[in-house]
Amino acid sequence: MIEIKKLCKSYGDKLVLNNLSITIEDGKIFGLVGINGAGKSTLLRLISGIYKADCGDILVDGENVYENENKKKDIFFLPDEPYYGINTTPLNLVDLYLEFYDFNKADYLNYLETFKLPLNKKMHTFSKGMKRQVFVSLALAIKPKYLFLDEAFDGLDPLARLTFKRAIIDLVEEKQTTIIISSHSLRELEDICDCYGLIDKMEIASSGDISESIDKTHKYQVAFNEVPTKDMFNEFNILAYEQESRIVRIVVNDDLETFKEKINKYNPLIIDEIPINFEELFIIEVENRGYLKWKTYLNIT
Repeated sequence: MIEIKKLCKSYGDKLVLNNLSITIEDGKIFGLVGINGAGKSTLLRLISGIYKADCGDILVDGENVYENENKKKDIFFLPDEPYYGINTTPLNLVDLYLEFYDFNKADYLNYLETFKLPLNKKMHTFSKGMKRQVFVSLALAIKPKYLFLDEAFDGLDPLARLTFKRAIIDLVEEKQTTIIISSHSLRELEDICDCYGLIDKMEIASSGDISESIDKTHKYQVAFNEVPTKDMFNEFNILAYEQESRIVRIVVNDDLETFKEKINKYNPLIIDEIPINFEELFIIEVENRGYLKWKTYLNIT
């Protein structure tokens, strides 16, 4: 289990994380989300023991990770741009990591074969997607207790993404691995993550079960005979609202029956519930916190 309590981190005079707290249970796939610069990569490096926190606690299985070599053997962190030398090939890369992790080299080679990667070609000539596939193969072969992935799907083609997602799920089922994934591809996170945490204003602004969050949020399209006013929706807890003449598109927490009971007094012509996904929830959340424009992401045309 990962326990983070009142974590703070700064770079010089710039405070990046402040009073951040979250608990991540064993065997979970946790999606770490936030706008660019929110501190996602910094948090992953702190949990991995690469950076030292300025204040607060990071406990992995009850132990501090920083300068804890034994605990770091349980952790594999794949950054957005992992390091490799000018002469590194997929074949000799594994020899380096065998110095730090006890794992089956044959498993690594099998993953490389699955991704159809050349073993002896220098990696600096690879595309970004190919480099990512090499390190993904390494992470999957190591089968760590804790796997932290920064921009996990960046550069991967659709087939490679599908292969990776299936392997991640298998890893959790086989080893009860706890996985934290930072990604801008929220639709990918929705496919495989159990829970999420949103970093905003240097702390975890919201978190929870992804399915539960989606299930309790509803988007409706309502048409009226005459042009409505927004005041008609005052009794709703409005998460997002858009109006085009006599048509209103609204996101609220009320289920369909409750919504109908409240709105029927205004004699709507049509009430349609529209599916909502994790990406839309994220956009609504950050827009309500002062970022972006949610309507671009709600298929409003």
